Amino acid sequence: SASFNQMALQCPACFTVCYFRRRNYYPRVKAEVSLSTEQGRAGRRQALSLGAMVAFVSFSQGNSASLAAEAKKGFQLVSDRKDGYSFLYPFGWQEVVVQGQDKVFKDVIEPLESVSVNMISTNKQDVRELGSPQEVADALIKRVLAPSTQKIKLVEASEHDADGKAYYTFEFTAQAPNFTRHALGAIVIANGKFYTLTTGANERRWEKMKDRLHTVVDSFKIDKL
Repeated sequence: SASFNQMALQCPACFTVCYFRRRNYYPRVKAEVSLSTEQGRAGRRQALSLGAMVAFVSFSQGNSASLAAEAKKGFQLVSDRKDGYSFLYPFGWQEVVVQGQDKVFKDVIEPLESVSVNMISTNKQDVRELGSPQEVADALIKRVLAPSTQKIKLVEASEHDADGKAYYTFEFTAQAPNFTRHALGAIVIANGKFYTLTTGANERRWEKMKDRLHTVVDSFKIDKL
């Protein structure tokens, strides 16, 4: 649609590099216990266990999805509370500053292995207002996610619902003269924003990386601001 094309043209995408590390935050539970000498270690263990359980239940009720994501082996959690989104990325990728992107993480040795998140404002309420998954993904890939000089192929696109929000996910390849990038994406409208997450790898490493990249896309969640 015209409205979607206009949004897409306003959303730059590029893959330049300028690295810096980012420290992750992990919730900690502190318990202060006052015990008599006779109660000793057994009482202390009981109190610490109880304190940890209470903290765990409280935290999981407020943020169960983030807790589960953070616990996934081999991945690190990004939780942007200001902009209302979270996702996982493979351990070892580094944060990259890219103009026009809100968050980018990538592998230093394999620069095509990356994940990026972009947002633009919109007055739409639901991604389904823009068209079908295939229509929206095709327009976004051609106008934003890949240069016009590359040969694009949309492999598949689908819709799923999470926490009452419609997400479109898609898979595509972008062929350049000397490489082909195999990529996955997710798009959703919420909080007055059009969110796009894209991740991918060199085609020659796709079979090795595809499970991890699907984990990245599947972990992408939007929170109500």
